[in-house]
Amino acid sequence: MVNLLSEKIINLATALSKPLYVVGGAVRDYIISGELSVDIDLTSACDIEEIKPVAKKLGIEIVGEYKRTGTVVFNDGEKKYEFTRFRKDVYNESGAHAPIYTEPTEDILEDALRRDFKCNAVYYDIVNKEFISPLDNGVEEIKGKIISTVKQADKVFCHDGLRLMRLARLSAELNFTPTKECINGAYNNRKKILDIASERIFDELNRILVADKKHPFSSKDGHYLGLKLLEKIGVLELILPELYLGKGMAQRKDYHKYDVLEHSLRCVLYAKKDIRLYALLHDVGKPCCYNNDGNFYKHAIYGKSIAKDILTRLKAPNKVIEKAEFLIENHMLNFDQMREAKLRRFIADNYLVFDELLELKRADFMGLKDQALPIDYLKRAINLKERMKLDGTPITLKDLKITAKDLMENGFSGESIGKELKKLREVCVINPYLNKKERLLKMIKSGKNN
Repeated sequence: MVNLLSEKIINLATALSKPLYVVGGAVRDYIISGELSVDIDLTSACDIEEIKPVAKKLGIEIVGEYKRTGTVVFNDGEKKYEFTRFRKDVYNESGAHAPIYTEPTEDILEDALRRDFKCNAVYYDIVNKEFISPLDNGVEEIKGKIISTVKQADKVFCHDGLRLMRLARLSAELNFTPTKECINGAYNNRKKILDIASERIFDELNRILVADKKHPFSSKDGHYLGLKLLEKIGVLELILPELYLGKGMAQRKDYHKYDVLEHSLRCVLYAKKDIRLYALLHDVGKPCCYNNDGNFYKHAIYGKSIAKDILTRLKAPNKVIEKAEFLIENHMLNFDQMREAKLRRFIADNYLVFDELLELKRADFMGLKDQALPIDYLKRAINLKERMKLDGTPITLKDLKITAKDLMENGFSGESIGKELKKLREVCVINPYLNKKERLLKMIKSGKNN
């Protein structure tokens, strides 16, 4: 591993009075793959006041310092390193993620015990070129693809509810299997997730949704397996109760192999990474719709509103909420039954998100029965969008072959200019052959676009 570290970091380790270690995910990932992570955490019993002058002398830039936790961020000119001195963290029983205070320690075992999982508590001594596992079997657990907690699982999860999400994410990203004690401890403390800020939950959920892309060795089903683990430890029900209402809710056997919840998770399984959040929530309206109406017919309308409530609660960005509303409301549209003029307008008006809607519909279909897509599925809509690229269809007002200046020269002014351009665009979306300057000028002069 030392051969993958920069000369400056090796020189820093050599110059210090106490050993300098790489720790955490970088060590874990190296043992798995033989490669060094982008993010590297360093630790030592040395105080940061000893570290800083030595680092500066070696040409290592200090780009951040956090004295409360004894943390310094370095840049050696190639990558960033985060150094935190050995410490003990003291928690209360709230499960609210942050320790109530920390204190320095000289003991590597105490530093290891403040961490979450043994696979993250293996150290690499840079000078002596050796792996150290203060908790005895950390290296073996990494090689065996196992996740266990650094101490009694109930205590680990009780102290920090975010570790429930981290358990699911790391299991998903690494293709590791949690021990029975780990699963039981997580389940027993599942309600600690309610002490965690919504933003942190949303961030971890999004990372789980792309867990299969994290490492070259990640499982291709990692994102699905992470969600299933959240379900197993009782956390999915608490963070997304509206979605969990679909568990055990049967659907038509001729269309569906799974209940509402499992279908949603399988839709995520088959979805491309950029739309997985929307895939997860696409049928969130079904339980409420069925309970109110006795059927699923209007579940897309219910779902639009419910998804907005969920994402607002999770403090998602407004653009994510808006996209969720659009995709969920329209995911049941049957493009084959739409008149071409109507479909043209729909594509043009929603051009930037239309491909994502197609992808959601694909994943939705595949999640019905784990089935392959029919050759002609969505073919009409796909082909029409391609034709619109080539036939001069004005997607935006800028695509019109006439400008505001042309309208002003023909007697338009003020708000009437914008209104006229919008009318012309609507006409040309349906009849793209009209999108030529001379024809458009003739139309405005004759008033035929009114």
